[in-house]
Amino acid sequence: MIDPVILFFLLGAAAGLLRSELRLPAAVYELVTIVLLLSIGLKGGIELARQPFGALVPQMLAVVVMGFALALLAFPVLRYIGRLKRADAASIAAHYGSVSVGTYAVAVAYLGSREVAFEEHMPLLLVLLEVPAILVGIVLARGFSRGTRWGSVAHEVFGGKGIVLLMGGLFIGWIAGPDGLSSIEPLFFDLFKGILALFLLEMGLITAAQIGGLRRHGLFLVAFGIAMPLFSGLIGAGLGTVLGLSLGGTAMLATLAASASYIAVPAAMRMSVPDANPTLSLAASLGVTFPFNVLLGIPIYYSIATWIHG
Repeated sequence: MIDPVILFFLLGAAAGLLRSELRLPAAVYELVTIVLLLSIGLKGGIELARQPFGALVPQMLAVVVMGFALALLAFPVLRYIGRLKRADAASIAAHYGSVSVGTYAVAVAYLGSREVAFEEHMPLLLVLLEVPAILVGIVLARGFSRGTRWGSVAHEVFGGKGIVLLMGGLFIGWIAGPDGLSSIEPLFFDLFKGILALFLLEMGLITAAQIGGLRRHGLFLVAFGIAMPLFSGLIGAGLGTVLGLSLGGTAMLATLAASASYIAVPAAMRMSVPDANPTLSLAASLGVTFPFNVLLGIPIYYSIATWIHG
């Protein structure tokens, strides 16, 4: 049976394609996003409080290296096979080396419905994956140019809403612990799937709006938007196994590797690589990869993790 949250995404996508007047008010979507990001961060912070931080350092370093590698691997495919402009290839590569919070949230719901446990410090790894690909994308597009305002880029990345809320949630959950958060548990934990359903409804509408951006490079971007997540998912699953993660943790790391950013990276690329066409990046990440991962990818990555774990 299809998870209800997926049906909300399909409803939004169908409404968008039918040009319905359905829209979430901007303030409601903003609130839903804030609650979702804080919920993910708080859950990760609780787990951080239960284990020594030093034990996570090898995993953190490995994930950062993976973020660099995925962007570097995507760039030549986009540049020389897709024949995209250098700026566009670098921007899209940065999107695919980074991570999607929405995809992560769906994966949490997917594993939760199957009662599959995973390492709760995954939000920390999610935050770490936001940064390396952005740096790679800027360097690939512009080189180490003196005109690059690295201070502004750092502020855009680390001061962005996603990073601040995720890191803030991690910090609050780490300090307060499970007992300290019991009073706010109904909002941030019990209502998680309901909040996710509303988020995916709006994401379906946004996805439908990005379909038009596939016209010129449509065939290549569709192929890339499906093949790259599958390839990245294999890398993530392999790394999860090497790091000794559980079945659920391996599936989550595969999902993180396979997802493509649509929040932090677009903002950073808009500032640092203005020559890149944001329509192409969002058409690939939101128009192809996000729905693919939500509908088919996450079960595939879970199957890969299951196979690897025997």
